[in-house]
Amino acid sequence: MPTEDDRLFSMLIYVLSFPFPVLGPLLIWLFKREESEFVDYHGKEYFNFLVSFTIYGIISGILVLILIGILMLIILGIIVFILTILAAVKAYQGEKYRFPLTIHFIK
Repeated sequence: MPTEDDRLFSMLIYVLSFPFPVLGPLLIWLFKREESEFVDYHGKEYFNFLVSFTIYGIISGILVLILIGILMLIILGIIVFILTILAAVKAYQGEKYRFPLTIHFIK
């Protein structure tokens, strides 16, 4: 079972991703990954999620040229928002949450 601090820092990875999508989560992950396997897991999950959904966003942006991309970008934004909140709640509950539709670049 992860400690209270581990759960808090894991949750902060996701919460800080709203105002600071890269810098906030990266700093927490880099400073705490050696101390906590739980924080390390959530940091890797977050950055895999970020890279994967950035790729999906780029593809959707290209598809704007044929108009289907506009709908895809809207849906993608809603999915990212919901999944980030869900991951923050699961992290604070002490669970290892795995994002759907995520390509795992960092193992």
